[in-house]
Amino acid sequence: MNTLQFPLSLIFKITTLSNDFSAIDANGNTVAFVRQKLLRLLEEVQVFKNESRSDLIYTIRANKWIDFNATYIFTNKMGIEIGRIVRRGWTSLWKANYEIFSKNQQQDLIVHEENPWAKVMDSMLGELPIIGMLTGYFFHPSYIVTRSNGTPVVRLRKEVSFFGRKFTIDKLSEFINDEEERIVLGLMMMILLERQRG
Repeated sequence: MNTLQFPLSLIFKITTLSNDFSAIDANGNTVAFVRQKLLRLLEEVQVFKNESRSDLIYTIRANKWIDFNATYIFTNKMGIEIGRIVRRGWTSLWKANYEIFSKNQQQDLIVHEENPWAKVMDSMLGELPIIGMLTGYFFHPSYIVTRSNGTPVVRLRKEVSFFGRKFTIDKLSEFINDEEERIVLGLMMMILLERQRG
């Protein structure tokens, strides 16, 4: 997943029990299909080339079972680690905070929520009958990925939709080294975790 055409749209399926979504580029081409395996002690996500699920290109696995500081490791189709994303424990309960690491386990990217109140209101009102169905039109959490020096690289934002099933990744800076691949995989995993939290 290098040299993608941004913005990318992440569109969740609403007709399956699984947390499945497609990543679609600016030209309308599917560049990945993401499937979260259900009923596993250790969380695992598979990233396929398309919805046929015939070509597995990445796997993302948790290193621990239910932990606030779980690490999610990205491996390519050969099983080689290419990076990881770590959720930063108690600080992530209020405002999402994640760190993305290189294959050499050097932390060089940070993901944080821009406005935690949007998610709080989305979660609270989302539980109310009738009103809950409309929160997808009013509250739109967004997350920004920055380098260690503070340079913004991409933004992930929830789009207006009836079921809150669409997210967009916008490119803010040119990528360096292998950032693009790790950022996209990290955001794919993060959005699954954040949707579980509400």
